[in-house]
Amino acid sequence: MGNAEGRAPRRAEPRGNPGSFDELHRLCKEVFPPQMEGVKLIVTKTLSSHFQVTHTVHMSTLGPSGYRFNATFVGDRQLGPTEVFPTLLGDMDSCGSLNAQALHLLGEHLRAKAVFQTHQARFVTWQFDGEYRGDDCTATLTLGNPDLLGGSAPNWVTTLNVGYGGAHASYYHRANEQVQVGVELEANTRLQESTFAFGYRLTLPGASVVFRGLLDSNWSVGGVLEKKLPPLPVTLALGAFLNHWRSRFHCGFSVTVG
Repeated sequence: MGNAEGRAPRRAEPRGNPGSFDELHRLCKEVFPPQMEGVKLIVTKTLSSHFQVTHTVHMSTLGPSGYRFNATFVGDRQLGPTEVFPTLLGDMDSCGSLNAQALHLLGEHLRAKAVFQTHQARFVTWQFDGEYRGDDCTATLTLGNPDLLGGSAPNWVTTLNVGYGGAHASYYHRANEQVQVGVELEANTRLQESTFAFGYRLTLPGASVVFRGLLDSNWSVGGVLEKKLPPLPVTLALGAFLNHWRSRFHCGFSVTVG
């Protein structure tokens, strides 16, 4: 039978590309509050449109205190708000340990990434990634750690990684401009254990306030409150975390300039 009079045939909307593999878990992880302990001062300085440096001083009561220096260089090829090629990132602490990444665009659909890590003067790990971006799919090959790709949608993202050591699944949902939630499930076949975590993020744009909360299967609860102080380029953050099972409590305070 033909279509009813005046009714246009339904067309399947293009799904679009789900984005980079590394970005699939990012939305879910950003919902969770970052661990905070001690006092931290972060100063960021933009030297040019291509170069930026960050200085971080952390004073801790549970672990060693220290200083970290981060440098970021971005090129002229920008494909999106968070995609600029080539990109070079380096992070070094006061002990000489280095984390470095290099990202480069090999063609219209091919991207390459190299990751290096050292501990003091000793070389620890390296990793090379190759990524293919299609019209509605992304395929990633990681040397030494094969992964499978999940699916995505505008207001939610669900992701599943399967490797030799276990599986990692996450679900992110954006309810509205103020509320975001995330759920993570990790299963480690080597340690024979699984963990579950639920996080949420509340944003109050009028008050320049962001709150992130956490609840996991290890009986840990926590939260971080961030407050911007416009027109000054300063962000204050206060966090507290409590593990009921181990009777552990720690809190932290940080100041970010830049």
